[in-house]
Amino acid sequence: LCERVLRYRGKMLRPTLLLLTAEACGRLTDPHLTLAAVVEMVHVATLVHDDVLDEAAARRKQPTINATDGNNTAVLLGDYLISHAFHLCSSLDDQYASRAIGATTNVVCEGELMQVHHRGDTELSEADYLEIIRRKTAALTGVCCALGSRYAGESVVAVAAWERFGMDLGIAFQIVDDILDCTATEDQMGKTLGRDLDLGEPTLPVIHALAQAEPVIRQKLIAVLSNGRAAPRERVRNWLDATDSISYAYRMAAQYVASARKHLDCVPLSPARESLAAVTDFILARRR
Repeated sequence: LCERVLRYRGKMLRPTLLLLTAEACGRLTDPHLTLAAVVEMVHVATLVHDDVLDEAAARRKQPTINATDGNNTAVLLGDYLISHAFHLCSSLDDQYASRAIGATTNVVCEGELMQVHHRGDTELSEADYLEIIRRKTAALTGVCCALGSRYAGESVVAVAAWERFGMDLGIAFQIVDDILDCTATEDQMGKTLGRDLDLGEPTLPVIHALAQAEPVIRQKLIAVLSNGRAAPRERVRNWLDATDSISYAYRMAAQYVASARKHLDCVPLSPARESLAAVTDFILARRR
């Protein structure tokens, strides 16, 4: 099972952010390498659990654990990965990282619980949507940058600034991911798509379309979200295009990327800073 989830390796965004932040702060240490492994293990655990929640059949172009071995095995494997991540984290000389990771995983679970609670909620506001993704996705990218800077010897103020940088990137990343769930193909993404709509989970493009669409289209979107049935993705894409909702969501993601880039303006020039700038560009340009 662990060999299979090794193939879940994707963009490695979280360990990349942690290590590049440390380098941008001028000091990469052995604890950073440990923490990079920890955050990636936590992330993979959330993917295993997400596949159960979303009833997904494919991940990284291979069958999910829940699809082949059942939900019980998938839940226990996700628990095992998180437990092992904390065991590894506890090997550091102080408990700062363990406490930070523990607080973050709590927030991630809160975000997932909020999302499940709002399934079928066709009145979900943009503010509530952003709060959900801030917790379920951005909290982990934020703590990656915080840990990268903290273990490079940065001040409390600087660590908080780096955390905001990571949070902004995480929010932008999730907005784009939600756009691609509506617009990309499963071959491009390598995973089951359209599950947000199937499960009645409104994402930013859909929230915008519900606010802008003509009454007839709005009622059709509400029916898709409320009925818990497979959504006609091409038809939904047409509705989103008609209300400019895809472009609107990209503009929102771009605002968060721009906010993150402002932080880099204060960081000394270095190859690591240039790589972090490239990460911000990648988030908006990604198509998978």
